[in-house]
Amino acid sequence: MFLKRKIVVNRTELMNRIVLPPMASEKSEGGQVTDALCDYYREIVKDKATGLVILEHSYVEIDGKASQGQLSIADDSVIEGLKKLVKVIHQGEAKAIAQISHAGSKASFEVTGRAPVAPSAVAIPNRKVAKMPEALSYDGIQSIIQAFKDAAVRAIEAGVDGVEIHSAHGFLLNQFYSPLTNQRTDAYGGSLENRIRIHLELLSEIREVIGADKILAVRLGASDDYPGGSLLDDAIRASRMFEAAGMDLLDISGGLFGFSGYGDKVGYFRETTKALKAQLSVPVLLTGGIRTACEANRLLEEGAADLIGVGRAVLKNPRWAKEALAT
Repeated sequence: MFLKRKIVVNRTELMNRIVLPPMASEKSEGGQVTDALCDYYREIVKDKATGLVILEHSYVEIDGKASQGQLSIADDSVIEGLKKLVKVIHQGEAKAIAQISHAGSKASFEVTGRAPVAPSAVAIPNRKVAKMPEALSYDGIQSIIQAFKDAAVRAIEAGVDGVEIHSAHGFLLNQFYSPLTNQRTDAYGGSLENRIRIHLELLSEIREVIGADKILAVRLGASDDYPGGSLLDDAIRASRMFEAAGMDLLDISGGLFGFSGYGDKVGYFRETTKALKAQLSVPVLLTGGIRTACEANRLLEEGAADLIGVGRAVLKNPRWAKEALAT
């Protein structure tokens, strides 16, 4: 059974191929870890059957906060709470990765109290915005890179096994990656190499502070599936450069428009992950629409991915991983 097989990511061994992907629980209060949040994860990992947990996205600075109940990793006050949360996951014998994020133009004044920022002063297509985002200056970009780096330091202090940068679902790094939202004419815009310059710089800076042994992952919204947007070829070229820059794990998801338009398809991005897996030596994670152990095993067997993320099915049944391994 493929799901039961161990796998080594960088220098960390996972006990199986089952991953709890990042899902916003909205159980944080003021950005802090709560008892309710710890209980939520404890219920999922208590069977000691999940190999890896990628924590829900945490904002690296207040400008990048996406929602009122989002978890924070923006200042040192959150570290003690995160330690408790990571301890819960480790007690379930799962490894833990912190996902660090900035919402960019998807942030709102109502949540942050500040005007949203983005690579360019344009909105995501088909998205209604109350206020057009302000284009980041060069100094603004450097400040955000520092915020991500500081967040990674806090994550390591909290005891995580790795860090993932969030470049999917239309958040800031995804906005840099997509030509629909990145219309810059400086070193951070134009060619694909320029559009992912911020990613490459982040990979370098974060590796420096987390060390060689920790997992460094990228969640990439591979394709926008929209005229003029990012394409599979962009994802292949970008992922190769991410791997060369030190990425240990590629986590594929939707681009600017997230999961919209995929319906009930099993393994939404299976063709994308299969194509990427053929080009990379690091493990590839596939999430989306996977409901049963048979589906997960089939995707692994056909070489669509190395790891399988199961989210909504686990929310409906926290015993999913235990039952899947017993199949």
